[in-house]
Amino acid sequence: MTSWSRFTEEAPHVAEIFLRRHRAAGNLCMLGTLRSDGYPRISPVEPRIFEDYLVIVGMPGTTKFRDLARDPRFCLHTATVDTNVGDGDAKLFGTVVDLSDRDLHARFAQHLFDESEFDIRGQEFDHFYVADLTGASTVELIDNRLDITIWKPTEGERVVHKD
Repeated sequence: MTSWSRFTEEAPHVAEIFLRRHRAAGNLCMLGTLRSDGYPRISPVEPRIFEDYLVIVGMPGTTKFRDLARDPRFCLHTATVDTNVGDGDAKLFGTVVDLSDRDLHARFAQHLFDESEFDIRGQEFDHFYVADLTGASTVELIDNRLDITIWKPTEGERVVHKD
């Protein structure tokens, strides 16, 4: 599994843009999953970096998590309203792994409470999805040129310039 620290070591530019856009949007991202009929679904989600995991958690029983239980593939896109992508945007691709470690869940719930005062401490998680990243990309407009940075595990980053 690609840990968050491994991802940031191999893709520092992509990680920096993801984190910057993630913070700027109040932690909001758009999660792409596959519905049971095979069509794509896009849903809002607030992923968190916790203990070297990219955690994709949310309200229990939602369709996006039923999608992931059936097919763990996802795309996570930073929320943007800037059609010129002046601050860049990022996409992360991969699969989720459902970790059933109750101690990890408790630490995450305490961390979430400490950070946001949102209190889910003592509640049982029906899922705890963490990302296993298999690819990522960013788009930036630099001097009227589109720069696309692409990352795949063990290959590092490469930049494609579109004039």
